[in-house]
This record gives sequence, structure tokens and C-alpha cells, in this order.
Amino acid sequence: MLTIFSRTLLGNQRLFNFNFKPQRPLYLTLSIMAATTTAAASSPTNVAVKRVGTHNGSFHCDEALGCFMIRLTNKFSNAQIVRSRDPQVLEELDAVLDVGGVYDPTQDRYDHHQKGFEEVFGHGFNTKLSSAGLVYKHFGKEIIAKELQVDQEHPDVHQLFLSVYKSFMEAIDAIDNGINQYDTDQPPRYVNNTHLSSRVGKFNLDWVDPDQSAEKENAAFERAMALAGSEFLDNVRFHARSWLPARSIVMDCLAARGDVDPSGEIMVLDRFCPWKLHLFELEEENKIDPSIKYVLYEDGRNKTWRVQAVATVPDGFESRRPLPAQWRGLRDDELSQASGIPGGIFVHMSGFIGGNKTFEGALAMAKAALKL
Repeated sequence: MLTIFSRTLLGNQRLFNFNFKPQRPLYLTLSIMAATTTAAASSPTNVAVKRVGTHNGSFHCDEALGCFMIRLTNKFSNAQIVRSRDPQVLEELDAVLDVGGVYDPTQDRYDHHQKGFEEVFGHGFNTKLSSAGLVYKHFGKEIIAKELQVDQEHPDVHQLFLSVYKSFMEAIDAIDNGINQYDTDQPPRYVNNTHLSSRVGKFNLDWVDPDQSAEKENAAFERAMALAGSEFLDNVRFHARSWLPARSIVMDCLAARGDVDPSGEIMVLDRFCPWKLHLFELEEENKIDPSIKYVLYEDGRNKTWRVQAVATVPDGFESRRPLPAQWRGLRDDELSQASGIPGGIFVHMSGFIGGNKTFEGALAMAKAALKL
């Protein structure tokens, strides 16, 4: 349970102590509770409490998430959060995020605003890191290993480490560093204020609020940490519970493609799962050539089978090899007659998907489509 224990004012700085005691996977223990217990009572006897600093004033998603994540580690699990820009205060802290002008992981300094800073995540990613990205780069594997309850060297940890960065962390780094999502100088066609960085920003005090006190500002930062942290853990949980098992299924089915058809261009899912992005990534990683043209899977609602043409890009509409033009828009007996394959149900007008009553019929459709 994540518990807020102290609200001690230190001049213009406010000191927080959050005590996180994971008794089960982190996503099962996330909750925020106000309490009146003192900081001293929250810590084991004779154990010094670590202090993690970030700047006061207006805050962004990266330091809110960075403070949340660093406190999920063994080293900083009982850390107090100190919000200040005073160099003398920051100098005395055990870790500093998003302020101080220093990036030095050996000293647990994780700022990214200084001149000459160009640190990236690596592993093929080239987006400049924010303070959240720096914390994730150095502590992400530990956090994920705790979530999975395995050793950091487990191969699933590394796979999730990369995937969570790609799907969640990189956008936070890019937005904080002002990096456009697309290579264009044209203004956006619409405004998007619904992403996490924007929602965290809305926790900052409104200029018309008569109470601009440090206490109220820091209470808002607590809420920002909770929001950013909950979404981070939700993302890790999704990847652990859903994304990773689906990848394993697609990997096995891709390896078995030669047993389906000698061409190697047809893949059968032995059970349905989200497969599209995994297929593209696994094809690239394993240098699959020729690429998969059709994926077969059972429609669990009515126990019929689907044959889907693989898109040229993930989530794209253009198929690598659409189902034959002479089948498109046809249904039932009309489709079976045109294809010469019994059990036809339909073929979409665009040719991206079709259906058959049996697995054998769907496979026959895919094999015939490769030749037409």
C-alpha cells in the first residue's frame, strides 16, 4: 500500500514521506491514503530515510512520474520527496530529478535541462530522455522484475523493459522535450489535451485560485504523482498479463508457418490474441522472408474461421496481398461458387478479410489467394 505519511513544511519546501510496502505485485497494491502518522513512525528504527528532490513551482509529467518510479526501487523505497530549487537543499539530498543541471547516475542526479545533454534510451530508440526516462533507463528493469516477481535477468524482464518504453515512456520523454510526433512544420489539425502529460499538467494550480501556497501546490503534485504512477503500473500490468503472452503465441505460430503451407506465407493462430504488432516486430527481428500474407484464426463467437490479409504497416488499411478481387463483396453460396471452395461466408469489399465455415475452407481460401 502506498501511504502518504507526513506534511512537514521546511520554509518554502515541503517534505513528503511515502511508504511503499509491496506484499504482492505492484499493480495490486497501488492506492493513495492520507494519514496523520509522522515520518519517523513510518520508518524502521535506526534506518535513515532517503530523500529525493525535484523542483518546486509548476510541475510536469516527467518529474511526477520519475518521483513515483524511483520510490518503487529498493534503494529509495522509503524516500521522502523534497521540492525545492535551492542548490544548498538539493546538494544534501540522496537523489535529484529534473533540477540541478546534472546527469550523473553514480550520484543519482537525473536532470536533463543542461546544455549538452543528449542522453537517449538506446536499444534503437533515439528520443532525448526526460527525468522520467532517465529514472526508467536506470531502474526500469528492477521495477518490472518486482512486478513479475522474477529475477532481473529473466528474459521477460528485458522484453517488457523495451516494450513499456516504446508504448508508454517514449511519448513522455518526447513531449517534455518538445519533440514533434511527425516531421512537419505545419500546425496540427487539432489540439490533443487528453494525453497523460497534459492531464498531469492540469493539476498545477490555476492562476485565478486565491490559494497559491506551497502546501496546496505540493498537494497537487501528490495527485500528479498518483495519476502518472497508476497509469505507468497499468501499462506494465497490461504488458505482463496480455502483451507478453500474446507475443509468445504469435512467436510459436510464426515458427510453425512451414507446417501450414510450404510457401511460409500463411500463419494460423492456434488461439486468438492481439497479433498484428507482434507479427511485424517478430518478422523484423527474425528476418522473415517472404513475409506473412494471411493470418487464420477462429471466430470464437460462432466457431467459424477468418482469413485476414496482413496490412503493409501496423494498423494500416492497405494489405500486403488482398484477397482476390473476384471474391470481394460476395457472400455464402455466391462466394463458394466464385472461389470453388465450399463453406464460404464472406469477403470484405476491400479484400482485407474473409470468412469460411471451417478451418479447412479458410486455409483453402488463403492458399488459393496466394496463386490468384
